[in-house]
Amino acid sequence: MRFRTTIPVAVAVLGLTTGCGAADMTKQASPFANARGAKSVTLSVQSWVGAQSNVAVAQYLLEHKLGYRVDTVQVDEVPAWDALSQGRVDAILEDWGHPDQEKRYVTDKKTIARAGDLGVTGHIGWFVPAYLAEQHPDITDWRNLNKYASLFRTPESGGKGQLMDGSPSYVTNDKALVKNLKLGYQVVFAGSEAAQITQMKQFAKEKKPFLTYWYSPQWLFKKVPMTEVKLPPYKEGCDADAAKIACAYPHTPLQKYLNADFAKSGGKAAAFLKKFKWTTEDQNQVSLMIADQKLSPADAAKKWVDSHPSVWKQWLS
Repeated sequence: MRFRTTIPVAVAVLGLTTGCGAADMTKQASPFANARGAKSVTLSVQSWVGAQSNVAVAQYLLEHKLGYRVDTVQVDEVPAWDALSQGRVDAILEDWGHPDQEKRYVTDKKTIARAGDLGVTGHIGWFVPAYLAEQHPDITDWRNLNKYASLFRTPESGGKGQLMDGSPSYVTNDKALVKNLKLGYQVVFAGSEAAQITQMKQFAKEKKPFLTYWYSPQWLFKKVPMTEVKLPPYKEGCDADAAKIACAYPHTPLQKYLNADFAKSGGKAAAFLKKFKWTTEDQNQVSLMIADQKLSPADAAKKWVDSHPSVWKQWLS
């Protein structure tokens, strides 16, 4: 987000607006992937809206400026690496850190090639709404969470405080953190990014307490201000053993990856995707249009492209 440590987001094509996990659709291989001589590109799209924004803008420019046909396939994070290695998709535009997959496919098998930084730094953490942090300033230190556990009880949390997570498919260290930090909390999965957002917006509307796993960049911070709870500081290697994790999530520059054959023979499309690099603010602008303003991804992409020519023209040069 390395924040996703083991598995921590074409919406128009997929009929989605938000979400951070998705069904494994890798078996539904694109009819365009690896089509010899065809001027086509297949992009993997994760279900969280930031990743969807990357794909929407890349798709728009590939189609309207470079003349490619673009197909998108929604795939969970780890299966996406398998699909990329096998050529069922050509590119992953937002990876939050999967060292095991990187070693297997980039270093050892050499079937996947690095395509550089996306330009966005990701971070997962635990957050409370700003209004709660203002009422109880010490709640933003993990060592005080047990004192406030009763504030976060829900029917789903079994008498403990609720720590709300999103999709079970996301990489999360939260169960280990709760256990190893001896916190009286229960991890409860909302089911998807969309469901989690719905719950947080409802809690915020009623000014109710909530503690949630969340991540940046994410457009919701503009609508529901939140304050991060300080966990024990991250140090390199502190998350090496998943069962013993007792530290915060790191801040990670998000990466792009291409199928190795596509990276060599993908022509202008491959060169464009290697140069595709924008800021957190750029991504959040598109995400906000898609998820909050309810523009289609294509319309959001066009609106961003029309107002940022100096940014994307560098990707085509």
